[in-house]
Amino acid sequence: MRTVQVVGIPPADFNYGDAEAVVVALKSRTIPAAEAVALSLDACRRLIAAGAEQILFKYCSTFDSTPDGNIGPVAEALHAHLGDALTLACPAFPANGRTVYRGHLFVGDMLLSDSPMKDHPLTPMTDSNLVRVLQRQTSLKVGLVNRDVVGKGSDEIGAAFRQASDRGEEIVVVDAVTDDDLRAIGRAAAGMRLITGGSGIAIGLPENFRRAGKLRPDRAESGIAAPQGKAVILAGSCSAATRRQVLVAIKAGTPALKLDPLDIAAGRTTVDAVVDWVTSITGAIPLVYSSSEPEDVKRAQQALGRDWAGELVEHLLAEAAFQLTRRGYCRFLVAGGETSGAVVNRLGVQALFIGPEIDPGVPWTVSIGREEPLALALKSGNFGGDDFFLRAWDLVR
Repeated sequence: MRTVQVVGIPPADFNYGDAEAVVVALKSRTIPAAEAVALSLDACRRLIAAGAEQILFKYCSTFDSTPDGNIGPVAEALHAHLGDALTLACPAFPANGRTVYRGHLFVGDMLLSDSPMKDHPLTPMTDSNLVRVLQRQTSLKVGLVNRDVVGKGSDEIGAAFRQASDRGEEIVVVDAVTDDDLRAIGRAAAGMRLITGGSGIAIGLPENFRRAGKLRPDRAESGIAAPQGKAVILAGSCSAATRRQVLVAIKAGTPALKLDPLDIAAGRTTVDAVVDWVTSITGAIPLVYSSSEPEDVKRAQQALGRDWAGELVEHLLAEAAFQLTRRGYCRFLVAGGETSGAVVNRLGVQALFIGPEIDPGVPWTVSIGREEPLALALKSGNFGGDDFFLRAWDLVR
């Protein structure tokens, strides 16, 4: 589907062009639940007004959330607003090693609670049972459609949805261990106004619209017209995947500058110093990163506060990105969801055209409506192969 992503709530008169799917990017994972609900409802209303027939509430494939939310509260509010009897929750993304079996979320071969996500600085995940986690976050009755049913195909899944609704269940966690599972779930969910899950759950949705004759017959273009100019990598994530990507890039000879929140707080590291370092690098794409081991993150959080330690890095990287655009930099690879949000907001990016996929779930994008376009790859901390920082550039050269 031709896809446009808007950053924040789009204005009422926003021109989506020929988009067949619209993504509204919100920084709603770790903000207060009431604020996350209000933003999500505003986005939902704006999309419905623009003609959207189905709403997908997308969250991380590792179900990142605090014990109080925000996944449950937002799902509950959207469920009430759209008036569906039943919705589903499926964070599975098999291509990235995220699978759900018997209601338990796995990261590769590990239960979520045994994975590095247990040490996440903002949303540590210590329970792999999604039915239990979600039920703690919502007053909706939570059920499960397990792999035995999913493996039998979309008709059986649809029957299980109807049975769950008859039992008074309002949201069901759905097992998925393969992309074929996701396609079958998507087909069974064709009539749902609300779907919740990771980005993987969207894999089965376009065909519903295509079968109904609601999409243009020619497939969406996969190419991207990337602006020509200087490039930089900004990594604010401390996830295990990003730490590996940083190490691989450095071992391959990538010039790298490490940030420490304590140095930023003390004024020893400044935006000007970072920009001067980046611009001093020639003949290579520089990397600025704050990725650290869990014990180092905890040390900074204890000294500065959990939220402030991360925000210091986000703000510095965002301001550095803005200053770099004034020096001819127009290609940015950003690692970390919170960091990506800070960067695109500071750059004044209001919308993005979604281009070719670098790794599952991570595309290149080009800004829309900006006088000087930017190429942006905005990566969740846990996504991408170990050589992601090295390979990503092949698609925009």
